[in-house]
Amino acid sequence: MPHDTPLISTIVGGLVLAFILGALANRLRMPPLVGYLVAGVLVGPHTPGYVADQSLAPELAEIGVILLMFGVGLHFSLKDLLSVRGIAVPGAIVQIGFATLLGWGLGALMGWPTGGSLVFGLALSVASTVVLLKALQERRLVETDRGKIAVGWLIVEDLAMVLALVLIPAAASIGGGEHATVEPLSAALSRLFGLDFGIGGIIVMTLVKVALFVGLMLVFGRRIIPWTMYRIAHTGSRELFRLGVLAIALGVAFGASKMFGVSLALGAFFAGMVLAESELSHRAAQESLPLRDAFAVLFFVSVGMLFDPNILIEKPLPLLATVFIIVIGKSIAAFLIVLLFRKPVGTALTISASLGQIGEFSFILATLGVSLGQLPEEGRDLILAGAIISIILNPLLFYGCDRLRPMLERTRREEPVAEPTAEKLPEPADETAAEEDKMHPTALRGHAILVGYGRVGSIVGQNLKSSGTPFLVIEDSDKRIGELRDQGMEAISGNAVSREVLDLANIAGARSLVIAIPNAFEACGIAEQGRAINPSILIVARAHSDAEVDELKEYGADTVIMGEREIAMGMVDRLAQVHHDSVPYEGEAETATIAAEETPSPDKE
Repeated sequence: MPHDTPLISTIVGGLVLAFILGALANRLRMPPLVGYLVAGVLVGPHTPGYVADQSLAPELAEIGVILLMFGVGLHFSLKDLLSVRGIAVPGAIVQIGFATLLGWGLGALMGWPTGGSLVFGLALSVASTVVLLKALQERRLVETDRGKIAVGWLIVEDLAMVLALVLIPAAASIGGGEHATVEPLSAALSRLFGLDFGIGGIIVMTLVKVALFVGLMLVFGRRIIPWTMYRIAHTGSRELFRLGVLAIALGVAFGASKMFGVSLALGAFFAGMVLAESELSHRAAQESLPLRDAFAVLFFVSVGMLFDPNILIEKPLPLLATVFIIVIGKSIAAFLIVLLFRKPVGTALTISASLGQIGEFSFILATLGVSLGQLPEEGRDLILAGAIISIILNPLLFYGCDRLRPMLERTRREEPVAEPTAEKLPEPADETAAEEDKMHPTALRGHAILVGYGRVGSIVGQNLKSSGTPFLVIEDSDKRIGELRDQGMEAISGNAVSREVLDLANIAGARSLVIAIPNAFEACGIAEQGRAINPSILIVARAHSDAEVDELKEYGADTVIMGEREIAMGMVDRLAQVHHDSVPYEGEAETATIAAEETPSPDKE
């Protein structure tokens, strides 16, 4: 056996240290990713002690980006992407242009060449895939309208960076860079036909390749990928199914990168989006989740490895300016752009906070710029330092936006009073009202609170409605909130783990709390909060295992319904009818039916 194992030592060192420091950060009420970044700094070349392999870590992190984007694609249909194109495309382009202009200005002030300043500005303009999606997932916003806008915005940024990665080498070659390269397809056609492609030709070739990839995925991928997964599922082998999911995610991403020149992340996203049309999409998301989380951690570790702490001392003012452009400049630009499209203040704040950081594409651009002699190494160090600081500050940015929202909504609500123009008010007024309704506490007392309105929650809710029981629903999906209000049901938008949301639902005056979400971790937090606020409230929850049942009861739940157990009771009852001529108990049979409907995909409401 070889004693030199850089791959194993890098994975073990990164994950173990990330776990220790992530747990410590969580203990200090900080985001765990802060611990992951510090772990990367400790195993990097700029600090004493163990140094992880510098070439392996970024490649391992790229796998995390691929799997993460594949998972997003599984929950993001083509219809969703097209539905936000009106704001995502122009919004992303304007925001990229504004941030690039700010970065170019900073580079010019520092005496860098024009090409290097533009590369610097581009690197500051594009948000990190991993950070943005982690932030949206933690707040359960991915499937909301604002989450779809943010993801669509991100996809447009990725497409723009794909084009930039082709144009930068081309511009360097025109400028005489000795290490410059040209776009492969253009070079091949130039040799074959003796044609000289300029910048315009290179742009056209790049767009043709991206369009060809998207077309192939939509025409052939939509048929081949779901059919393949369907056949694998019918083998009955969970191992083969899991392997098939990973093979499709990684294979399509790698093939798209090599054959069409698109980013690995973009290729994985389209693979997931195509598979999302299959009934097996939720099972695929569940099977890829553990690896997705593990490699996402390695991404943050790899970012930390690139950070040189000396930049904090040597270049404090340029670093502050860089962080200002990333966190403040980009966020303000995104906020104003979203408001110009007449979207609610809450949506504008969410988008601006989501984009107030940079990540993997920035590192790629910085490395490319340095290798081509366009960007000084000082610029790369500022980009890396700005990335780490902006990633650490991103949760604080979300917190600040949450605090600003009520004040901005009040200000915006007062503006139309002096200008009662009926033609311009209906659409934004309706949207703003929808946002404002979320801030109003309920007037109900002695009511039931239903958390989650998925397949289980909707059955409970309909029964509560038909029986005349006063109740309200806590949901985080803007679409479901709108549907509930259209049906005349009271609904509060937000995550029930939040004390503020529970206070809006008047949990102190409620008689019962029904936790219908499938996530046991969140359910435990909700049960604990509910029991602490109202010790006499009845808490009913759902679980998928005996361990979850015990945990939920430990955190305050009175009754926990486990789907598998209720299904078994329903089967036994049906068998008793045949073998012992017994009469079924209607309540148990109905519960078993409910459990049977939700059990096949326990991660989906």
